Amino acid sequence: TRTSGWKQTVASCSISEAIMEQDICSDGCGHVEHMLLFAFLVESSGCEFREQLPFLQSQGVLCSLKEAHSYDSDGELQTDGNRSGHLQNGELVLDPEVNEEIIRTIAAQLAEIGDQLDKQIKAKVVNDLVQQFLNENLPREEITRCLSQAVEGLARAIPSDLEQEKAMLVLAMLLTKKVANRVPSLLQRVFSTTVNYISQHLHNYIVQMLRE
Repeated sequence: TRTSGWKQTVASCSISEAIMEQDICSDGCGHVEHMLLFAFLVESSGCEFREQLPFLQSQGVLCSLKEAHSYDSDGELQTDGNRSGHLQNGELVLDPEVNEEIIRTIAAQLAEIGDQLDKQIKAKVVNDLVQQFLNENLPREEITRCLSQAVEGLARAIPSDLEQEKAMLVLAMLLTKKVANRVPSLLQRVFSTTVNYISQHLHNYIVQMLRE
């Protein structure tokens, strides 16, 4: 099942990827986005690179939100003296014991939507994006812009009842899967680019989803 697949993949994530950490925002942002995208790929059908996922997700990143917090003498979570489960300095603070479950649940819902939209994405869109990702001379900002353009174009072209932010989030993550399916060696680069994209453009929406 998808749930057992998630647990097995998470359990095997023990290889650190320093390049991934460098590609994601250097100030430490993007951890929730990183975990959400990883869970989306685990939950999605048709991931032909599934065996590569353990090498993609490092144990350090997966546990980063948990390790960033401290506990009081009663075992309750504290962050700079404040309880979790609220916005602090504009960032969502989550209880570590529910963090994985919340993210996995949301990812499964988004993966279902992605499976429904999958066949509506034209091969040319994916092929063009693959060629851009294969160009190693493109800086991160430029390749992120290319992904953003592809997502926005698909959001306009594909009829959907989804709210705009959700549609763009699903499409960005779906493109990650489709590009990696086409060229598995691009998995790390497209993954980190997508994390950057959703961190920049959809962070507030993700925070809202996690709070609901």
